[in-house]
Amino acid sequence: MLILLPPSEGKAAHGAGPAVDPAALAFPQLAKTRKALLTELARVSKGRAATALTVLGLSPNQAGELEANRDLTTAPTLAAADRYTGVLYDNLDLPGLRADDPEAYARAEARILTFSGLWGVVRPGDAIPAYRLSGGVTLPKAGPVAKVWRQALTPALAPAVASGLVVDLRSSTYAAMWRVPADAADRAVTVRVLHERLVDGVPKRSVVSHFNKAAKGRLARALLVGDVAATTPKELAEALQDLGFRTETTAPAKPGTAWTIDVVVDSVV
Repeated sequence: MLILLPPSEGKAAHGAGPAVDPAALAFPQLAKTRKALLTELARVSKGRAATALTVLGLSPNQAGELEANRDLTTAPTLAAADRYTGVLYDNLDLPGLRADDPEAYARAEARILTFSGLWGVVRPGDAIPAYRLSGGVTLPKAGPVAKVWRQALTPALAPAVASGLVVDLRSSTYAAMWRVPADAADRAVTVRVLHERLVDGVPKRSVVSHFNKAAKGRLARALLVGDVAATTPKELAEALQDLGFRTETTAPAKPGTAWTIDVVVDSVV
């Protein structure tokens, strides 16, 4: 099983590890693309601040993010498990698994791929510096980051998805970086989280960011702690129900596309 996650936009700022080695991260064949994007991101961030903020889709209040981008080649690193923060990663709590459930954390190392606008994909143990580059950005030289990664990741990830279930928890921005190949679609599941509430006595469903991220973090953690070994979308839906999630499964609308599992929540504890 592979569990695909988006990164967090906010990241832990500290670190004590040596400078990043793009070839030492998961899928070393991506090193050339990583280095090219790293170089351009640093160059853009060292330029005129107003221009850099516009290119990166940041507000003036986020100008501090540029500082980290300027020092990417020399900045101290931190395991991705600790670098990524925010609602999804707080609920997943990889540092907690590492400390309290080493077996579950070992499964996380093997099963989790976090998509990144700068690194392509990383595993929890990969040492990376703080950075800011959304997968939705278009860089002046490289062009749309999602397109750059789609071209690089399609061949790189092919062996990893040649067998086993693919559980896709990514947001649309990062889903655009890599699409499940048609020959793996019958083993792929896109998970959506829907918040259900009563409006004038009628149940209404919508996607709410906090509920979406929190539920996906809890779901990923439950799959790791429970050592869920589902091999088909239907088996995954059954396993999630056994773990206490309310799910609804939809078969692909056409051949070569993934299944969908909707996780319906009314609150997140």
